[in-house]
Amino acid sequence: MENANNQTKGEKTSSGDLTLMQIMQRFSTEESARAYFEHIRWPNGPTCPHCGNSSSDRIYKVTANPERKIRDGLYKCAECLQGFTVTVGTVMEDSHLPLNKWLIAFYMMCASKTQVSALQLQRQLEIGSYRTAWFLCHRIRYALKEADPRDLLVGTVEADETYIGGKARGKGRGYVKNKTAVVSLVERGGRVRSRALDTVNSEDITSLLRANVASDACLNTDESPLYKKVGKEFFAHDTVNHSIEEYARNDKKTGRKATTNAAEGFFGNSKRSIDGTHHHIGRKHVGLYFAELDHKYSNRKLTDGARTQDGIKKMEGKRLILRPSTKQV
Repeated sequence: MENANNQTKGEKTSSGDLTLMQIMQRFSTEESARAYFEHIRWPNGPTCPHCGNSSSDRIYKVTANPERKIRDGLYKCAECLQGFTVTVGTVMEDSHLPLNKWLIAFYMMCASKTQVSALQLQRQLEIGSYRTAWFLCHRIRYALKEADPRDLLVGTVEADETYIGGKARGKGRGYVKNKTAVVSLVERGGRVRSRALDTVNSEDITSLLRANVASDACLNTDESPLYKKVGKEFFAHDTVNHSIEEYARNDKKTGRKATTNAAEGFFGNSKRSIDGTHHHIGRKHVGLYFAELDHKYSNRKLTDGARTQDGIKKMEGKRLILRPSTKQV
């Protein structure tokens, strides 16, 4: 074994912006891709995911030995005596896909202006089965999901709801029982946070707003009664009346602009992305698809490479397990 600080040649990676050409040229092997993931996850050296030890003289790199079934990239923690690699404690744990394919998949999904289908990843990355490609996509979407509830939305926050799903035969456009409700909170000029809900009522909306929006924010909504009561808990609550075709209003007294155009624009782009790429998504997975859309919207001002690096950093401490179906066929 060797000290973790004694990196082998080729493990040090550049912190420059990542492009698809760079992935192909610099990270075409399992070893180089692993070094890149280590560089992003552990910029100051390996940290044990089991006990949190980050002392450089208490973590050792184990020399790979195929005959003894010691895999590449293995580290040993002298505190808890556990072994680990860069994939442990992330969405990549227990995956048999090469890490360079993981890196390309992260880049394709984070850089795409819309979305990438599992079939496309299966073809382009030469993945053996659709099921594996589909699970890969969901693992990455789960990694992109915003996980820190303490990072509240601030400033002017637009709140609106929409419904995802196809039209029911013989029903009008207002029929939503076959659809999944999604509520999005858009920080004007900034981030977005979406949640798929089984039911849309004032109690659910209140809990969602309290958990994600700072109390000193200015809330913008339409005139739905869902927001009337909870709106009093914020610095201000401005509304627009869509029933009379009012979509924006400038308040001369306060100087504020009341509108939900940013939220509606996000919904429009999201629906076109989903319809154009997937055509249909399962009700229980809607939240994962919007986690991907949220990440790309919130980081839209970043380069493709920076957006990918930010997504890779979010995979820390996340696992997504595909459980076998118990449904009788």
